[in-house]
Amino acid sequence: MLMVLPQVVSRDQWLTARRELLAREEQLSPQHAAVSAARRRLPMVRIQKDYVFDGERGRVTLPELFEGCRQLIVFHFMFDPAWDDACPSCSAFSGRLHPGLLAAMRARDTAFVAVSRASLAKLKASRGWQRRHFPWYSSFGSDFNYDFHVTLDERVAPVMYNFESKEEILAAGSPIELVVSEIPVEIVGLSCFIQDKGSVFHTYSTYDRGVEELSQADSLLELTALGRQA
Repeated sequence: MLMVLPQVVSRDQWLTARRELLAREEQLSPQHAAVSAARRRLPMVRIQKDYVFDGERGRVTLPELFEGCRQLIVFHFMFDPAWDDACPSCSAFSGRLHPGLLAAMRARDTAFVAVSRASLAKLKASRGWQRRHFPWYSSFGSDFNYDFHVTLDERVAPVMYNFESKEEILAAGSPIELVVSEIPVEIVGLSCFIQDKGSVFHTYSTYDRGVEELSQADSLLELTALGRQA
């Protein structure tokens, strides 16, 4: 791919341009801080269902995914039971979640796992199984993916994409192909949970672009001239 490089200028010209950009960056900082604070204040929902997952330790419940931590981040790893392998983009994202990053989250009382709808046997046979640095569970046969809107299948549950119902999306006049698909659609996402007084609560979810924006590697690449190169 041909990359267009920035214009070559003198040091003084660069300094002027950098100061102009710095002013814009400083304008964004309070907004980022405000959004982060609002995310922390987002209301939470008590989990009522008894979800069960298949993993290397056998059948486990949602509270057991925490592995003793207070918080849990679930990576909704796209892998339809009918597919031969997992989503390549999800595999690439998971490869950026290195042991040091996961250890830093664990040190902050936060566990990280991946959950896919494909069977455990398929997960183990996939190319990404050996390269992962986190537990990977199958939600096959449960409502988990449908309840968190990362599998869209109107035959199983009402379709909702990015917190809007199918009806709302179509009424807006810009139909998205995935909400009218006649076959199940898998969505990449992250969902956050917390344990408190013996109960599990859902605190946050983000999908598609939101997942990319929360990737530490992508955030660092955004600082370079070539960006994410994707």
